[in-house]
Amino acid sequence: MGDVLSTHLDDARRQHIAEKTGKILTEFLRYYEDQYGVALFNSMRHEIEAPGGPQAQLLSRKVPLDERIIFSGNLFQYQEDNKKWRNRFSLVPHNYGLVLYENKVAYERQVPPRAVINSAGYKILTSVDQYLELVGNSLPGVTPKSGAAPILKCPTQFPLILWHPSARHYYFCMMTEAEQEKWQAVLQDCIRHCNNGIPEDSKVEGPAFTDAIRMYRQSKELYGTWEMLCGNEVQILSNLVMEELGPELKAELAPRLKGKPQERQRQWIQISDAVYRMVYEQAKAHFEAVLSKLLLARPAMEAIIRTDMDQIITSKEHLASKIRAFILPKAEICVRNHVQPYIPSILEALMVPTSQGFTEVRDVFFKEVTDMNLNVINEGGVDKLGEYMEKLSQLAYHPLKMQSCYEKMEPLRLDGLQQRFDVSSTSVFKQRAQIHMREQMDNAVYTFETLLHQELGKGPTKEELCKSIQRILERVLKKYDYDSSSVRKRFFREALLQITIPFLLKKLAPTCKSELPRFQELIFEDFARFILVENTYEEVVLQTVMKDILQAVKEAAVQRKHNLYRDSVVLHNSDPNLHLLAEGSPINWGEEYGGGDGGGGGGSPGPRAPEAATLSEKRRRAKQVVSVVQDEEAGLPFEVGREPPSPASPDSVTEVRDLLAQDRGAESPPPACPLLNGAPLPAIPAPSPPPPSSPPAASSPPAASPRASPLQQLPPGKAVDLEPPKPNDQETGEQESGPGGRPPIHTTTEDSAGVQTEF
Repeated sequence: MGDVLSTHLDDARRQHIAEKTGKILTEFLRYYEDQYGVALFNSMRHEIEAPGGPQAQLLSRKVPLDERIIFSGNLFQYQEDNKKWRNRFSLVPHNYGLVLYENKVAYERQVPPRAVINSAGYKILTSVDQYLELVGNSLPGVTPKSGAAPILKCPTQFPLILWHPSARHYYFCMMTEAEQEKWQAVLQDCIRHCNNGIPEDSKVEGPAFTDAIRMYRQSKELYGTWEMLCGNEVQILSNLVMEELGPELKAELAPRLKGKPQERQRQWIQISDAVYRMVYEQAKAHFEAVLSKLLLARPAMEAIIRTDMDQIITSKEHLASKIRAFILPKAEICVRNHVQPYIPSILEALMVPTSQGFTEVRDVFFKEVTDMNLNVINEGGVDKLGEYMEKLSQLAYHPLKMQSCYEKMEPLRLDGLQQRFDVSSTSVFKQRAQIHMREQMDNAVYTFETLLHQELGKGPTKEELCKSIQRILERVLKKYDYDSSSVRKRFFREALLQITIPFLLKKLAPTCKSELPRFQELIFEDFARFILVENTYEEVVLQTVMKDILQAVKEAAVQRKHNLYRDSVVLHNSDPNLHLLAEGSPINWGEEYGGGDGGGGGGSPGPRAPEAATLSEKRRRAKQVVSVVQDEEAGLPFEVGREPPSPASPDSVTEVRDLLAQDRGAESPPPACPLLNGAPLPAIPAPSPPPPSSPPAASSPPAASPRASPLQQLPPGKAVDLEPPKPNDQETGEQESGPGGRPPIHTTTEDSAGVQTEF
């Protein structure tokens, strides 16, 4: 691989790529600086005016998941350096980065992981044929001959491939279809979470960034939804650069690739990944520099806005009135002829699967609580409650139990409308609705937890407890119905705007955009950072279509089949006592009702462990590798592939099964050997042996290690908040582990060239 990259990415070409990337980033970041002032003004104005809207009836968990492992198990991963399949022990922690270890023994001995994969922007493929088709499309004109060996062979019939248009691909396979389905659900959850990488509580930086992306692409006459608006800001910036740089690079390098078609395809994947990583590092440096400058300038901008808020608002309204007088006649004709007739059909296409998904969320929640109530009746009442509630508290983050809800969005189609409105893919809307589903499920669960915890303070008997659970369930379901209706209506309005506004802007651009500069003279120079002509123009266009969208959603709410509340039904602070309850201490069911063992969580801490818990206790629990996804029948942590059954065709998987047997029988990590880039693994100090009093545990690493478990090295929250490692990572053979323990797991993506990408 090194020879391929050095041949095609020599110093001159790398310099050209760096210059081109720098030019794109500089141009984009000018848009970002402009949008930052506008977003800051809008945020401060919103805080002052604070328009009232439907108040959420359900409570929201402040820390949804902390020090949890979502999933753990074994995967076969394809090693591109030696073209072999190797068994990997894999973890999906609370931040949804897939962590790959050499094997479970390596994890227990605190050997650094082989990789931490950020899946933002990836697609999951369950067929090698699907993958080969995408690879073939990525390099036109390179088609292997019929019967030739493909670029990838899978030893089983159950592959899972993570495909990215620019970055490295990851190849996995399972022994059974059931394992494939479980891992597919888990990895899809990882993608969904990582794609939503910009913090939603960011009221200035987030909107400024997404508006800058839209404005930049529109300056290149690229309208419509953009499928690669996923991940954190640096990842999105890298995708933006590759959108422009990729075709140019492909046209230049594709004719120079040598070898058979399969080899040329493999070379192009390696080259694209190497360029993507170069772009990523450059984008990261540029973005951080501009963001730091803006954060330093923010206090001064806030002072101006506070002082001159009224004048800025007056100036903006004056500008808007002038633009409206110019644009309104043209915009209304365009809306009436090209948008208004299609709004009902778009809305119906969105509403059917979305409403089915939210109904499924309700049904799953009802079933889980009802089953828990039956178990309380049959198995000891309050004594078992901690175990059941520990499981219920994780329901929204259980990929398999939530899968039936998410699947309801898959039939979403905009047939006949997608091409008209330049919608590249419906995946943007599917994932957004699925994220809303998860949030509403967690809100319902947390509200139920809070109310039940209050009820338990009265010391009910088993019979009283069961009646209380049923009463609380009905109370929560009513709140869920109202909140889910509000969330869906907001989602429909946003989706309709996201589909129609770019279309309108594209239609109006030839006659209107060239006239916008003349309105610049209406803005006072002191307010130029907070009022932009193009933003005001877009707001006017939005207003022309907004009334039709609001009317369509209002009419849809009247239809009973979608289970939407009418706009006239508004509950204002209908349950103030409930919101007071949420201000109390966090609930840890395992601590309070599980005998101190974590109840059904198998000893893992609750989603919000009390601050009084000692660090050593947290470490002990985190090391137990208890997954949120558990084997419901056995009541033990679920681990995929622990005992793979014999396949129907043993000849096709003999090598994989032999590797599995070798990994199972390993008593220590393998000796240092060449990694993907040929760099040897550094010597790692052996951890101190556990004290004699420590009971042996198959899944627990030595308790005497001074290092925290990887879950404690990964802070809660968004992946964008995590600090990237230095270039001396384990893939280059330069990173050294700390004395007596495993180095922290940085949220990075393994790089076969010895460079890691921030997660």
